[in-house]
Formats: sequence, structure tokens, C-alpha cells
Amino acid sequence: MAQSILSVRVEDETKHRFDSFCENVGLNPSVAVNMFIKATLRERKIPFEITSGYDPFHSKVNKKRLLRAVKDAEQGKNMITKSFEELEAMEDD
Repeated sequence: MAQSILSVRVEDETKHRFDSFCENVGLNPSVAVNMFIKATLRERKIPFEITSGYDPFHSKVNKKRLLRAVKDAEQGKNMITKSFEELEAMEDD
């Protein structure tokens, strides 16, 4: 099948970040764009979300929050004093 060149203008920083993302997920930019185009045509919509695997659970802010919660628990702070049934009843409120 014959191929054509598609030129797209993007800011330098955006291109650098996209190149890095593609490398992190094992693609090159040409393959990623082709995947997007083919899926868009097949599904007749923006068909998918590609993420780099970033999980906010592992962010520095959340790690600090979790360590603080563990420390508080070890010191007896913020302990749950309600029964499971009482907590379930609170969900309905």
C-alpha cells in the first residue's frame, strides 16, 4: 500500500514530551499517530485514551499523606471508633 507523509506542527516542548511518552510505552511517534488515525476512522470517534501509566496514588504528595496517616495511627490518633454497621449506616445519610 502506498504511503503518504503527514506533517503536523507542534511546539518543540510538546514534541519532546510526546517523543518521550512514545518511547516509554514502546512506540515511536509515527506508529502512535497511525494507531490514532486508524482507530478514529474505524470507530468514527476519538476512540481511546493513551496514558503513560502515571498513578496519582504513588505521587510524592500522597506518599507523604500515607506516611503521616501511618504515624498518626501508630500514635493512636484518628482511630475509628464506630462499628462496621454504624459506618455502613453513615453511607446512607
